Amino acid sequence: MIPAGGLAPETLMQEIELDRRGPRVVAIGGGHGLAIVLVAALSYASRVDAVVTVSDDGGSSGRLVPHLDIPPPGDIRKCLIALTPDDSAWRQLFEYRFEEADVAGHSLGNLILAGLSDIEGSFERALMRAERLLRTSGSVIPASQQHLVLVAESGSVALTGQVNIAAHRGRIDSIYVDPPTAAATPRAIEAIEAADQIILGPGSLMTSTIAAMRVPGITEAINRSQAQLVYVANLITQDGETLGMDGIDHLDALLRLTGVRSPGAILTNDTAITTTPPLQDVQFDQDITATYGADLVTKDVVDTVADWPSHDPGKLGQALHAIVRERFRSEQ
Repeated sequence: MIPAGGLAPETLMQEIELDRRGPRVVAIGGGHGLAIVLVAALSYASRVDAVVTVSDDGGSSGRLVPHLDIPPPGDIRKCLIALTPDDSAWRQLFEYRFEEADVAGHSLGNLILAGLSDIEGSFERALMRAERLLRTSGSVIPASQQHLVLVAESGSVALTGQVNIAAHRGRIDSIYVDPPTAAATPRAIEAIEAADQIILGPGSLMTSTIAAMRVPGITEAINRSQAQLVYVANLITQDGETLGMDGIDHLDALLRLTGVRSPGAILTNDTAITTTPPLQDVQFDQDITATYGADLVTKDVVDTVADWPSHDPGKLGQALHAIVRERFRSEQ
């Protein structure tokens, strides 16, 4: 078990060896939150797979995708780096971001993935090649093999694109991906169905976690799976898509907008966090949470040295390990 508190993900990675006796863990979502969960899971799992949203339309990914027939590589690149066990030259290359000239703002890792996709003939084979180059301790699997557009409805307002949805203040009534004929990557379905523990969150609720789950086939696979389902709650609200929502509001949106089964456990922070209004920390009412059939697990999971409220991967790994151990103990 890795020590709790304050260690950077890259430091943790150098100390981790997968536990062959541990559970198979699948984490679903995107962005920085998913990368932290992957580092956390490597401290106790026998295998770790990431199922990553493919509807990102901001930053370097947003500039590349319109010109290339590949899923947005940004979140995928972050997950590859999170699963890389040492600070190799390849890791440094994948992390490098240009600051000048025509490539200013682009991540070199995104460009490498685009190039590998062309060389290998498919994005999926490009990812497998990247995993070998980086010597990752797990696999990164796009939720779909194509770039998808995220679409949401809020009352009479239609919102198109991840960036627009993330900035929207107000209840989301429905959310889906376009084209509607999209299908989940077969490897994603296989990983989910073989998992012992499936982790949803943390991360942007609508545009990362739910976005990945709205790819046809992903939620259905979760509901078929016998895995323990754990929802890791965000520490604070997000200005835009979750502004003013408490923990139960987050849980209700997750269930209502995806049709996923209720999680067996919800992991939430119990340490005071300083926020700047209108943002607030995400808190759950224990009695109401119980009506959803979920166990509310409260732990100190805050990274005390991060510039922004973030989960500490060491503390998070300890908490997630304890949750899955308790399940196995209760089944014996």
